[in-house]
Amino acid sequence: MGSHPVPVPTTSAGREGLAALLERPGRAIVGLDFDGTLAEIVPDPDQARAHPGAVPALSRLAPRIRSVAVITGRPAEIAVRYGGFAGAEGLDGLVVLGLYGAERWDAGSGEVQAPEPHPGVAAVQAELPAVLEEQGASRGTWIEDKGRAVAVHTRRAEDPQATFERLRAPLHALAERHGLIVEPGRLVLELRPPGMDKGVALIDHVRRTGAEAVLYAGDDLGDLAAFAAVERLREEGVPGVLVCSGSTEVTELAKRADLVVDGPAGVVDLLSALADAAGGEAA
Repeated sequence: MGSHPVPVPTTSAGREGLAALLERPGRAIVGLDFDGTLAEIVPDPDQARAHPGAVPALSRLAPRIRSVAVITGRPAEIAVRYGGFAGAEGLDGLVVLGLYGAERWDAGSGEVQAPEPHPGVAAVQAELPAVLEEQGASRGTWIEDKGRAVAVHTRRAEDPQATFERLRAPLHALAERHGLIVEPGRLVLELRPPGMDKGVALIDHVRRTGAEAVLYAGDDLGDLAAFAAVERLREEGVPGVLVCSGSTEVTELAKRADLVVDGPAGVVDLLSALADAAGGEAA
């Protein structure tokens, strides 16, 4: 298998981050979003699967660096299953931080650690059908129970975007009443406990591992918090690289990135290139 050249970031901060990562890979971490970064975006989220090259590339890279963390809004167990991460060779140090970091799955133990569910989630779930009925939005909307969060999808409604906009205010009010926040996505409004986002999860993982360089790759608005976290870490003297997977859908992310790659296939090529360049295994 031929060696992949590592793409060169377009910013000086990104080039510094990449140089630091490759100079001491054993002290670096790589953080990755799942949907749109390791897996293609598909119309039915239940059909999403990691790019076929993702696990082989990660299996080569993970033993050469301090840690690989997949940080996703999905429940950790679902990301592990759709990613094919459990039991994969070389991934015994992999961590999956699910529900924006509220859940933690370690490949070593194969177990999910999670706090007790927020009582507001069950309360919101009980009230949601009546709220949707009141808004004339019960037809075509789909309520997804995520265990520690609940999501309302509008993509099956007659007018998905109009239904999404109409539900914003009433769902914000409902969430607020029960101590939750609303995280908007692509035709989905997720009601979840506050205090956790991908940036908080990433910084916590950097501190936990004592990492001295970080690369983060994402594709959607939920990844902006992780981008901001890397920018904050840079200010503290921890070099970092911001990677955007695909550039057309979420242009704000592409503008802030040091490196834009072509979707999950581009992310896989980047991971392979890093594995080649990182050489021997981490100490």
